[in-house]
Amino acid sequence: MFIAFLGRLLRDCAGRKVHLIVDGHPVHRAKLVKTWGGRHADQIELHFLPGYSPELNPMELLNHDVKANAAGRRRPRSASELRAELHGYLRRRQRHPEVLIRFFDHPTTRYAAAQ
Repeated sequence: MFIAFLGRLLRDCAGRKVHLIVDGHPVHRAKLVKTWGGRHADQIELHFLPGYSPELNPMELLNHDVKANAAGRRRPRSASELRAELHGYLRRRQRHPEVLIRFFDHPTTRYAAAQ
């Protein structure tokens, strides 16, 4: 699944080298990922965050946003209702990249901002 994501990312960024910041999740450190990354080293470089450093991970700011503004606003009656609510919220966020860009302007995540 992660390798499939990486493949789509490379297709979307064709012609540009990708620098991807990832956390220490076992999927990100798997042998298959390392092998795949070695074969595509000219196209992508994975940069690993230090162990347990959620404050450095812009995704944690998105998680907080989702919990505060999507999941915490109302109580879904089923797992499918929760999934639909979260999916809708993330789709709306996707249409407003200026909000997502601000996650990279936070003092602890500014290192990851595009130069």
